Amino acid sequence: MTDRQPRVRPPASLFDLSGKVAIVTGGNRGLGFGMAEGLAAAGASIVIAARRRDAAEKALDALVKLGAQVMFVETDVSQKASCDALAVRVMREWGRIDILVANAGVGSGRRPEKLSEREWSEVLAVNLGGVFFAAQAVYSHMKAAGGGKIVTIGSMYSVFGAAGSAAYGASKGGVVQLTKSLAAAWARDNIQVNAILPGWFETDMVAPARDNAAFNAGIIGRTPAGRWGQPRDLAGAAVFLSSSASDFVTGALIAVDGGYSIAG
Repeated sequence: MTDRQPRVRPPASLFDLSGKVAIVTGGNRGLGFGMAEGLAAAGASIVIAARRRDAAEKALDALVKLGAQVMFVETDVSQKASCDALAVRVMREWGRIDILVANAGVGSGRRPEKLSEREWSEVLAVNLGGVFFAAQAVYSHMKAAGGGKIVTIGSMYSVFGAAGSAAYGASKGGVVQLTKSLAAAWARDNIQVNAILPGWFETDMVAPARDNAAFNAGIIGRTPAGRWGQPRDLAGAAVFLSSSASDFVTGALIAVDGGYSIAG
């Protein structure tokens, strides 16, 4: 026995996020909204951090209908100052930050020889820099409160390579290594940092790929579940990694992909 034994909680309360405040970057649509919706259903108050409020109105309305307290904060995650201002605003108005889902990201489908310096820099700045700056911004507040949860979003391209994913794959591979480093650094502060690696999901970002009949058939054929994911399929993993159920889980990579990554 040690002097740091966890307090046993009833199973029903392990996933209860009532009273918690969750920031979801890029939570206004797609995968981000799917996770925000799941956290709201579990009782969390939701801060959507994104670039444009007008693009977030529909998401905010849907979360309110779930009974969630919501806030929108205009944020450019590629800028450290913007992430710092986000954390200050949430602390000023709600007094706590329990959960960060660092989801905001941009895509890139160019072959490496055709990537411009500007495109390379933008993808890395948002997808990798944005995770780092957002995590940095919430760290001191979580530490002062006695702990917190940070959920990063990788990709199947964190694991696999593709001719057209040089910038995107590099950024998402970086997210995995950053997640492990943050987890190791902040575990003693009772901050758990874990990554979700989504498979192929139906979002606006991949709509052109889904419209390609051969590509679409290839994805479905390789995925044991036999379908593309829906944003709501990420809700369970997001709630688990944001709740007391994952208090002894850190630095983990959880694939939510219908089995895509294990198929031959």
